[in-house]
Amino acid sequence: MRGEGEEIVGLEPRPLWRLFHRLTRIPRPSRHEEAIREWLAGFGRELGLETITDDAGNVLIRKPAVPGREGDAGVVLQGHMDMVAQANAGSDHDFTRDPIRTRIDGDWVCAEGTTLGADNGIGVAAMLAVLQSRELSHGPVEALFTATEETGMDGAFGLQPDLLRGRYLLNTDSEDEGVLCIGCAGGANVDSDIPYTPQPLTGDWRGMQLAVTGLRGGHSGVDIHRGRGNAVALLFRLLRHGAQECDLRILSLDAGSLRNAIPREAFAGVAVPAGRVQAFSDLLSRLAQEIGQELAAVEPELRIRASPREPERPAWLGAALQQRLIEAVRACPGGVLRMSDSMPGLVESSNNLAIVRTAEGRVEIRNLVRSSVESARDDICDRLAGLFRLAGAESAIGGIYPGWRPDPEAPLLQLVQGVYRELFGTAPEVGAMHAGLECGIIGATFPGLQMISFGPTIRFPHSPAERVHIPSVARFWRLLCGVLAALR
Repeated sequence: MRGEGEEIVGLEPRPLWRLFHRLTRIPRPSRHEEAIREWLAGFGRELGLETITDDAGNVLIRKPAVPGREGDAGVVLQGHMDMVAQANAGSDHDFTRDPIRTRIDGDWVCAEGTTLGADNGIGVAAMLAVLQSRELSHGPVEALFTATEETGMDGAFGLQPDLLRGRYLLNTDSEDEGVLCIGCAGGANVDSDIPYTPQPLTGDWRGMQLAVTGLRGGHSGVDIHRGRGNAVALLFRLLRHGAQECDLRILSLDAGSLRNAIPREAFAGVAVPAGRVQAFSDLLSRLAQEIGQELAAVEPELRIRASPREPERPAWLGAALQQRLIEAVRACPGGVLRMSDSMPGLVESSNNLAIVRTAEGRVEIRNLVRSSVESARDDICDRLAGLFRLAGAESAIGGIYPGWRPDPEAPLLQLVQGVYRELFGTAPEVGAMHAGLECGIIGATFPGLQMISFGPTIRFPHSPAERVHIPSVARFWRLLCGVLAALR
């Protein structure tokens, strides 16, 4: 009898799926990558391959060319070793210790109540399968496994300019099979903090926890155009009405969890006057119905509820801060801000209102701005900093990373297009993505490196609904092998 999740090892291509299953057994959330880093380095050494772990935590494994191809141009295979850690409410899953529990659902592989780690685990498994194979035809190969991509691209930023030798780079972090990615957005973080002294709450009040849950969430780049609800924005919509109509007081905030994930859940500790509890309940029922109807097509599982919960310390934000904060968050631009003029259907600029929480005498507000136009990115960051400055916040703009400018005439693109047509009898799409890829950073460090990104079809990354399409994995693997055979 197979162990938990082992049914995926029988999928094709088996070498890739066996390695992906092994990755699901190794905890690898961002900034907790010690185990996966050690395992990857051991994998390379066991194969007798040159293996390097650099100061940024990246692992590089070099595989020589097969006989007869020693003079070919070198190829860098690149993917990131970490994964997003998201679990459904109520889950006791510990991403630093527990394995991911996988299951097959028709043509898809998904996880039980958590992110799957197909982003970028399938790409990493494919890279490992190339290193392990004795049958593939290829020139010199370097497999670069970068660290902490999901929470800052630290590994890519830490690459030293003398590390890589290859002429071509194949990034495995795309999520639509049949689409060749040749560009991506850059991004920046806007961190705003409002210091405050909690104000005592005196009188006859009833404490509650206000919760917005059940949203689909998703990747703040890949899914930003899908019109999904943002739990942080919805929570502050409720707080505004509660404050105006029921004299609600905000005690604490825990809204959103990851900067690069569209918020699925948001919570607030609140208090309402004892005589307004029923009025507040009626207000929530009305707002839940209104919002549910607005988002019925995209958020059928949305839940808005308030449950009794007395605070450990009866203190609130204070009238002035509460009003300024609610107005600022409500005014914060979110979602798609502009579509691209040069590539139809591509989001040019967006903002993800990701986190609002209270912690140690301050309110923390976290936004992630993305744009394929650097001047537009910087302008949006300045606007956000100005908005929250009006609310009394000090804002810092950081985590800036460059985009990757598309080159439709690149020889590498022409080669990959030809291989795809030969394998599958149809032309692939060519596009760019609104998400950030490490290609932008790597390309800045290694100018002249020709790059392209492709991968299998992954849906709902960065959320517990994440899934990977099984037939697309086989096509992705065939394309990768075909490109390695064709590159000279």
